[in-house]
Amino acid sequence: MRPCHPNFDKMQEETVQPQDAGNSEIPVEQQLADALARIEQQREAMLRVVADAENARKRAQTEASTARKYALERFAESLLPALDSLEAAIKTGDLSGVELTLRQLSGALEKSGVREVAPVAGERFDPHRHQAMAAVEAEAEPNTIVATMQKGYLLHERVLRPALVTVAKARVENAGGNPISDTDLD
Repeated sequence: MRPCHPNFDKMQEETVQPQDAGNSEIPVEQQLADALARIEQQREAMLRVVADAENARKRAQTEASTARKYALERFAESLLPALDSLEAAIKTGDLSGVELTLRQLSGALEKSGVREVAPVAGERFDPHRHQAMAAVEAEAEPNTIVATMQKGYLLHERVLRPALVTVAKARVENAGGNPISDTDLD
């Protein structure tokens, strides 16, 4: 394969003369003044665009800050009836009022996308939704939940609080050894 090199032998030198665009009757000073005026107009237009961009950035920051500040407004409004019911139940000492309040609170949480994580015994342990507080030998299959100590909660699909659970571990036969330890200390 031959390398490709440009052939300079056939090239001719050209002289570039300024083209006369009909400006011969306008003095050079006037042409310079016109060019400077156009440059100044473009500079002012650029400054306006930069200022508009800066104003848009500040406006977006303000809107984002306001959105963060009031994001929980709807959620808080949905909790107010539950708060009112709880206060009324405490004043009257009525347990049915407390149950009503619990239902209202649960409903407000559900409307806001908060769901319970309440695993039942025998359910497979999921480290993304459950937190193992203890592992005990049990008749259940290893890595399954034996008991739930505290319910967890999800906000849509994100874990707000994992469920606290006790998990089954495999039984270890410890014939004649230390009942406290599964290692032989002899």
